[in-house]
Amino acid sequence: MTLNLSPIYRAAIFSALLAGATVQAQQTPIQITADLSDAPRKLYHAEVDLPVNAGPLTLTTPQWIPGTHMPAGPAQDITGVVFTVNGQRLTWRRDDVDLYQFHLTIPPGVTTLHAHLDCIVTQRVTQKLAVLEWEKLLLYPARTPVHEIPIQPSLIVPAGWGIGTALTPIGFGAYPVPAAGATTHFTATSVEQLQDSPIITGQYFHEFPLAPEILPKHYLDVVSDTSEDSKLRVPVLAEIANLIREADKMYASHHYNQYHFLLTISDLAGFEGLEHGQSSDNGVGEKDFSDPSRQIAVSDLLSHEFTHSWNGKYRRPVGLYQPDFATPQQGALLWIYEGMTEYLGNVLAARSALKSQAEYREVLAISAANLDYTPGRDWRPTEDTAVAASILRGGNPAWSNWRRGQDYYMEGELLWLDVDTLMRKTSNNQKSLNDFVRIFLGKGGNTGPLIVPYTFDELVADLNQVTPYDWATFLRDRVDKINPRADLAGIEQGGYKLVYHDEPSASEKSLIEVFGKYIGTVDTWFSIGVRANSDGTILDVRWNGPADKARLAPGSKIIGVNGQVFSGDLLRAAIREAKGKTDPIHLIVQSESFLTKADIDYHDGERYPALERVAGTPAYLDDITRPLASSPRIPEQGKKD
Repeated sequence: MTLNLSPIYRAAIFSALLAGATVQAQQTPIQITADLSDAPRKLYHAEVDLPVNAGPLTLTTPQWIPGTHMPAGPAQDITGVVFTVNGQRLTWRRDDVDLYQFHLTIPPGVTTLHAHLDCIVTQRVTQKLAVLEWEKLLLYPARTPVHEIPIQPSLIVPAGWGIGTALTPIGFGAYPVPAAGATTHFTATSVEQLQDSPIITGQYFHEFPLAPEILPKHYLDVVSDTSEDSKLRVPVLAEIANLIREADKMYASHHYNQYHFLLTISDLAGFEGLEHGQSSDNGVGEKDFSDPSRQIAVSDLLSHEFTHSWNGKYRRPVGLYQPDFATPQQGALLWIYEGMTEYLGNVLAARSALKSQAEYREVLAISAANLDYTPGRDWRPTEDTAVAASILRGGNPAWSNWRRGQDYYMEGELLWLDVDTLMRKTSNNQKSLNDFVRIFLGKGGNTGPLIVPYTFDELVADLNQVTPYDWATFLRDRVDKINPRADLAGIEQGGYKLVYHDEPSASEKSLIEVFGKYIGTVDTWFSIGVRANSDGTILDVRWNGPADKARLAPGSKIIGVNGQVFSGDLLRAAIREAKGKTDPIHLIVQSESFLTKADIDYHDGERYPALERVAGTPAYLDDITRPLASSPRIPEQGKKD
């Protein structure tokens, strides 16, 4: 059958086939053994054997890591590097410009170079578990497309620790619990695919098969710091299985040979969400899935990273797919890569019951309100938050609302909701984004792990296959131009409107409980314009808001409220009491070693975002979050209300 494929898609298929031929033609793969036996001491080791020829050689470690959208390679943590041939050390020199590269000269007659390296690992590792993202130990020829470099991995872990990964073990039907000193060998792959195949390992390891009627097979691999934490509640396992069914129904394609959700449950290992083609590296706190009230805050984690298997890994913007891990990635289309994934991940979480429809609306309201109260949109368009992603990730929260950060996530969520509801509105609910993603993300049908880049023009063409419209102008107007207000059209077309109540929603309370150390536990953003910690330390001040006009600044500390010692409850009470009155809220603020008074002239009470149903309008938002698949009933025990 002849397929009507875009030129860029045909080129990607040809490139992938050619890469496969190149890998097969090169008979000797790199051999790498990752030794995590010292993981509890925050050290990983690697022994690497590389096929070489005599003469100058440049080796490199990864710099631009897919999914991180920044040069986040671990070069500064790689230590203990020793190169040997026939047991004799070779001299090496780091490149003066590209600090990820090592220069050597291979003596005549030598065909194998041995390298030893260690990596200092301070994140995603505890006394009981460890996560290996392979870039921490990879070493391979520079200036060579990574999909052309064959490599065969092996793994050593502490005795008795189980292993979870999408890599295929040699000689096992499933992953073993290794004996002391045992090595697990995996089938050969490419450097590109090995980097995309992380490993979790731990003393308390459980693997849960999911939705067995769906092929390819799906697994949830869990490690934790205690034996009880890795035994997930039955309702949670049922919800994650439903996620598989909902994704299968919506995307109608798969681009992996098997899929593993890799999940660490640990307050020490911390939060994580990083996409891979055949797996995802996910980390939550110790009680985030055992406590239904905390689950709201992490309910879209697995669905977001799972969606990336289609959007971001299989289909990837041309600028974000480079031939190696040294060429800088270009983030201009991250509002598709991350923004559409943010939208679809939250929708899938609601359809699979990881969150309820009401919780979906509560979280959507928070996202929309935060964007609508981001003054930085007065000068920075959404596109620039994507283009500048590598310099906006992380950093200090001070004045982040004026600088703007990774807004392409939430801006993209509202944008794709706008697209979805517009399609439904113009087709009497007969067409939707579901139809689009089957075309755009399912192009080529079922495949193994593969990367097929796309352009903006292809995106527009595929949208027009579903609903003819001037999508290019629609998207450019919302992404490229300055828009002082958030795109609320999707919410309104969906039958709701953004409003503000005087009490936070259950979802907002959950987000603060789980992520308070990052976003603050005292949230008065939509009233006086301050986010602070429980001790009064100000994380951010809303530009041109009431607190800004009173000259408050991030980093300072509120120590007094209306003549009393600060507490979050006291500040909120002061905001309530000032409603409808004329007297300002009196604060005493400490900045470094100085004390000052600040009077905040605000009188509209507490404000927390919510969505309110608009009577007499189509409830497309409810239709969007309604399940597509026929899934078994979620067990009642321990289920969220």
